[in-house]
Amino acid sequence: MVYQVRLDKCAMSVVEETMFLLLVVFVSFSLTSAVGQTEPAVDYSYVAAVYEHNLVLNPEPRVPLSRPAALQHMQKNLDVYEEQAALAAQQGAQILVFPEDGLHGFNFSRSSISGYLETIPDPQQESWNPCTEPGKYNNTEVLQRLSCMARRYNLYLVANMADLQPCPLKTDPSSCPSDGHWQFNTNVVFRSDGLLVARYHKHNLYFEEAFDTPPQPEITTFDTPFAGKFGLIICFDILFHEPTVTLLEKGVRQLIFPTAWMNQLPLLDAIQFQRAFSIGANVTLLAANIRSDRLIMTGSGIYTPSSATYHHAQKGDPEKGRLLVARVPVLDPLLMGQSVVTEERVVRGESTSSTATDSGHCHKENCFDPPPPPETASSVLFSSSTTFTSSMMYDPFIFILLNETEGKVNVCDGTFCCHLQYRRLPPGDSKELYALGAFAGTHTVNGRYALQVCALVRCAGLDVSSCGQEVEEAESKMDFLLEGRFGTRYVYPSLLVNKLVLEQPEHLETAADGRVTMKHSNMTDGLVTACLYGRMYHLDNE
Repeated sequence: MVYQVRLDKCAMSVVEETMFLLLVVFVSFSLTSAVGQTEPAVDYSYVAAVYEHNLVLNPEPRVPLSRPAALQHMQKNLDVYEEQAALAAQQGAQILVFPEDGLHGFNFSRSSISGYLETIPDPQQESWNPCTEPGKYNNTEVLQRLSCMARRYNLYLVANMADLQPCPLKTDPSSCPSDGHWQFNTNVVFRSDGLLVARYHKHNLYFEEAFDTPPQPEITTFDTPFAGKFGLIICFDILFHEPTVTLLEKGVRQLIFPTAWMNQLPLLDAIQFQRAFSIGANVTLLAANIRSDRLIMTGSGIYTPSSATYHHAQKGDPEKGRLLVARVPVLDPLLMGQSVVTEERVVRGESTSSTATDSGHCHKENCFDPPPPPETASSVLFSSSTTFTSSMMYDPFIFILLNETEGKVNVCDGTFCCHLQYRRLPPGDSKELYALGAFAGTHTVNGRYALQVCALVRCAGLDVSSCGQEVEEAESKMDFLLEGRFGTRYVYPSLLVNKLVLEQPEHLETAADGRVTMKHSNMTDGLVTACLYGRMYHLDNE
């Protein structure tokens, strides 16, 4: 047909030819438009922000302050929040998260925090906009300012504060504190018009004398028009079944995480576990931490299962706050339907295109032999190295050294075994000592929780007694395959390199028999820690 049209054109006048061409173009454009017309693509993403806050502290938290004095202190932190909310809004943020204890600080007694307390109404029981209805409740100046902040900058705002609640008459008197009221470490959420939409009381306290544990775990969520449902947790909650795993079991895939996290290497640095939890639980995590050199607090981020925008201060960095803003995909299945979401991977602040994770096939030069399934100490062949016990994170890990440039090692704690295949790169250039450790048992220092852990760590020195100690820097790069067979499906993988930089594991796989495999190569810097951190929630009370 095209060929025939071109032949017919030869007999036309110039005017006729011009008119014919216009007609062909018009018809062609019309047909293309009709055929190509589709519904506009729905943008299943949103812009999130978290703020790591260098808070203004009360220098004498054990001394009670009057309400006006406590308000004067909190207004200094609220002024910083106001500045950051404006900056976040300028960058298009639709939700902004501030850290735990960010308004009042730490180390209060039950009585000395009294001037900081406000009674926060239950949004599930009543509707209240503190900004537009300031006279409804007395002593709610902080709630009012936060509400007006959300309203002024047209974003959802999450903050943490101290809540005072009376013991209801129907409550068993024996469950009430002796002073007749409860004091809770509390997240509050305001809608973009200032409406208070959620209140969550922290369940797992960490040496918080000023606060009570709620009588029952609270499973608290809120809905947004741009991303669907979010769940609320606070700091130490992330390590426990209630409320965190219950939220996951209810299908919540986007979690808000205000925290005041004291970093503890080699396994529980803030960004390390935030990233590990996001990957292992397959969720988005919006994590806002405090910035304090004295308390070893830093590390905040916006994480999805395949991307990370994060900040971790280095030694010698100025002690100041940091706002992080990133566009992330919606993970709420109800809002997404069956849509496929593409994610943007951000590594150390630089955006790069994200490709699907390794399918399981490998290039020949990067292949490892398939490992034997780790089962018991008697069923695997050990290398000639002997095992030794060393304390890591206050737990007695069983370690085995990596004595060769490349090889295979296994180590077991009882019947729980970890397997490693490794190749150090470049060979022979570093004298750093590395060890593979296994631990299966109940952690009992500063909290009680059951674990199964496989961890490849750089030792702090050249003596075996240094294995398990805190290390921030490393030179040795390594290709490796780390595997363990876990008695839980809640295994959180982490990969930390020199100067506390995160890497995305190249390949992760979970088998039906509980085997979890993490494979990685082409490391950007020296390996500090590679870890599979299994939480045996069902054994916590044994």
